[in-house]
Amino acid sequence: MIKDIERNNENISINDTAISILKEHFSSCFKKDGSFDMERFKEELKDKVDVVHEGYELKFLGKSYAKLLASLDTTTVITPNTDHNDLPENQNSENIYISGDNLDGLKHLLKSYSKSVKCIYIDPPYNTGSDGFVYKDNFNFTVDELQDKLSVDETQAKRILDLTKRNSASHSAWLMFMFSRLQLAKDLLKDDGVIFISIDDNEQANLKLLCDDIFGEENFVTEIAWRKSDNQANIGQIARVKEYIICYCKSKDQLNLNKIPLTEKAKKEYSYGDENGKFRRAILLDKTRGRHFYDVKTKSGNILNGPWMIKEDDFLEKDKNKEIYWTSAGDEQPYGKIYLDNSTGQIVNDFWDTSFGSNQEASLNLEKLFGVRVFDFSKSVKLLTNLLIIGTDKNDLVLDFFSGSASTAHAVMELNIKDKGNRKFISIQLPEVLNPKDSSQKTTYEFLKSINKPTTLDYVGIERIIRASKKIKTEEPNLFNDEGAIKGDFGFKHFILNEPNQNTLDKCETFDNAGLLGDASILDDFGTETVLTTWLNNDGYGLNANVETIDLDGYMAHYCKKHLYLINPDFTQGAMVALFEKYDTIAGFNPENIVLFGYSFIEWSVTEMLEKNLKILNDSEKNLKINIDVRY
Repeated sequence: MIKDIERNNENISINDTAISILKEHFSSCFKKDGSFDMERFKEELKDKVDVVHEGYELKFLGKSYAKLLASLDTTTVITPNTDHNDLPENQNSENIYISGDNLDGLKHLLKSYSKSVKCIYIDPPYNTGSDGFVYKDNFNFTVDELQDKLSVDETQAKRILDLTKRNSASHSAWLMFMFSRLQLAKDLLKDDGVIFISIDDNEQANLKLLCDDIFGEENFVTEIAWRKSDNQANIGQIARVKEYIICYCKSKDQLNLNKIPLTEKAKKEYSYGDENGKFRRAILLDKTRGRHFYDVKTKSGNILNGPWMIKEDDFLEKDKNKEIYWTSAGDEQPYGKIYLDNSTGQIVNDFWDTSFGSNQEASLNLEKLFGVRVFDFSKSVKLLTNLLIIGTDKNDLVLDFFSGSASTAHAVMELNIKDKGNRKFISIQLPEVLNPKDSSQKTTYEFLKSINKPTTLDYVGIERIIRASKKIKTEEPNLFNDEGAIKGDFGFKHFILNEPNQNTLDKCETFDNAGLLGDASILDDFGTETVLTTWLNNDGYGLNANVETIDLDGYMAHYCKKHLYLINPDFTQGAMVALFEKYDTIAGFNPENIVLFGYSFIEWSVTEMLEKNLKILNDSEKNLKINIDVRY
């Protein structure tokens, strides 16, 4: 657990992940002494990749430090909000809300959700100078440690540490903050996944270069210019009414974006009609884009020979099926027919006006939901719904790790209603403490206090999801089946990321695993549910794992697929006998790993007892292969 993670973090370097990937796929390029043969690597790639010696990259103070932060494991633990999660509407929900630093949250998610997320949307701080962004860092590296880990000189190490400790809002600080998070986010995306990032002019250019660096310039999809407001403030010489939404994909080869439903304006283009319904005309004769030449005789006897947009056989087939529309007045031209009923939507362009959503609409709708203005810069649910239509299918997983007021989670639920989808969301929000003396936070603070909720920013999002869910259930009676059960997932599970306090860390550090006594107080500090939830996620079962509590002669163990977790103290000989009876008599009971919370046991005694009995099982006819894993 914490002690194991800290020990592993001491040996982490910023290139460990890249080196492990190279060793897995290009093992022949590593020499016996562990050095990497670059010339042989070039030979391996030369048939498919041009190796160039010129190029450019985004460089900024702290880039190597950001890579290091992305490489280190988190020492936070995952505590489930059991009071919330056990409510009927949340018990079976697969939606997730995480209260904690998103850097820690992303690291936890990677252990169970790597390559599982289809669409990420984030609205990070814009670094405007007035949006409250400052780089804050809870890591405590010394100058010597950074010199060693980053291979930099003393001056550079001091400059980086200065950047992390003085609450900087510089471009370098913002880039350092974003780099590590986007690096982790990339690994969460499915191979056909996409990420949308909102930004304004302050960091737009830097963000584009940063994403080129992380996702690859070839995986840039588009940059949408969004007119966020119909109001035009009389500030400066040119009014700023737009923001940007930058879109990258995991792999351009596998990208498959969807169309959006036809707008009312687009539907008006279907102004023609026949016995098969309304249609719009499709150009068939085009001197610029046409590539096919053949003769077509008009009703008045004229001959048109192209260039046509379609082949002759296709034209004759359409004509036979009455799918050609002819103009009249003696100058006939044929057009194709695109029927409204057959339309799969429209391809959007890269300029979105306020019909796609606006700041005014977002503020008004959120204020209606809460009855008070609790959030000044909420993103439009309508805007995000359009992005989700483009970037997801009905059963996909959506992530927002700058959740704010939880607009993305709200949009997921709204879109599921519209297209009967089953998308799931994961939201992460830092539980920033609200200050009642700050005029921009006072209303939100007082609102949360009035409904007896913690006065931290994450609870704005939590309350929004709860209220949006209730509103949907009220307005959509068809959501309920004949038995009164709701169809769809409109709840969520809540988890809190906690950093162990110093007293607990001290006890973990001084614990003697070869001693005669365990330390039950360490388990009391963490809590059984926290240890179990953290381990389940670390072992790849996620935050919605189906766990069975096993009674072993009065000792409560926890069983999930390949793992049996022994967390509580007082594991007796009787519990041992009961455990191996289950192995011996229950056909489907075969956990391959027995995991012990090391602080609860006298290690040499329990492991010796387990190993002795496991040897008998491993040598039996069942030929079981069971591992013992003691974690600290």
